[in-house]
Amino acid sequence: MILDTANEIYYSSVSTWEVLLKHSSDPQNLYITVKQFIERCQYSGFISVNLSDKHISAVETLSRPENAPEHKDPFDRLLLSQAKTENLIFVTHDKKFSDYSEDCVIIV
Repeated sequence: MILDTANEIYYSSVSTWEVLLKHSSDPQNLYITVKQFIERCQYSGFISVNLSDKHISAVETLSRPENAPEHKDPFDRLLLSQAKTENLIFVTHDKKFSDYSEDCVIIV
């Protein structure tokens, strides 16, 4: 999907923020700096999606069954909310997203 030039690829300011926090707390585990992350996304032609109030508000609209395991990661919920609000496809390998009843999620 990333290599297909017909697809537009987006990255979120939420991911940028998460890279900053994770690199700052454990640079051995996440070697890339936030500056490098942004530069690589821009070099690759990815489009930035900035976090807005509508994305934050939409977190409350995310649909999950009541009996689904709790998903406390605020970054994940914000990313999904952005995808849903902006009519984007959220591609992830994180199985926690399989509990969401959102059409915008693709688990790879």
